[in-house]
Amino acid sequence: MEIDELKRRIKECKKCRLSETRINSLCGEGNLKAKIMLIAQAPGEKEDREGKMFIGPSGKVLDELLSTVGIKRKNIYMTNLIKCMLPKYRKPKQDEIEVCTHYLNEEIELINPKILAPLGYYATCYIFQKYGISLPANAEFSSVYGKLFLSDDKKILPLPHPATLLYNPDLKQDLIKKYRKLWILSKDCKWYPVCPMKRFYEEGKLDKKWIELYCKGDWESCIRYQMEERNEFHPDWMLPDGSLDEKLHKEV
Repeated sequence: MEIDELKRRIKECKKCRLSETRINSLCGEGNLKAKIMLIAQAPGEKEDREGKMFIGPSGKVLDELLSTVGIKRKNIYMTNLIKCMLPKYRKPKQDEIEVCTHYLNEEIELINPKILAPLGYYATCYIFQKYGISLPANAEFSSVYGKLFLSDDKKILPLPHPATLLYNPDLKQDLIKKYRKLWILSKDCKWYPVCPMKRFYEEGKLDKKWIELYCKGDWESCIRYQMEERNEFHPDWMLPDGSLDEKLHKEV
């Protein structure tokens, strides 16, 4: 299998200085047909020692978050931006990112997930750059976490790294709320089969982005969904973000 060949090349890699300090370089692991791929920054000490993904303190936090929001670890694929442990947990250097992300790009191509969930700053920066999404200013960076982005055929959901809770346990409910988006993205909106948006899209009157971002994306944030749940009237020509489309109004 191609993934086995990739794992071999990652384990034998000596393309940068990190090969001198690591014990194991890690390829990703999980469901090879996964819809969701989590992308962390780099292995920790325990992962480096045992050669497995997310088995240290951050892994325990991640398992708890996934369990809380209804996602099974066996159903997703997990990997790292950097395949070797960073000495003393320092920040990755640009040349290390440039060398190592060739492997990540191959993983994305082989697994072909619909949803990429980069965890933390560096993984999010790389995925945004790879898919041509504008990066916010550093002061506003945390605003992207838990927000869905669309690029070509990929949905991108940046999330805080689970290690955040090791340093600030008070953020637990906030992280649960953001990680719950993974469960939301794992299924379509229950109202989609009877939603006017489906009909407008199939008739070529509605841009696909509305379907992917809401109906088959973050449907819980859709204003139409929220009003439907409250049994409140909303016109057929109201878009998922709550705005009214007069062109669709004329079609009704």
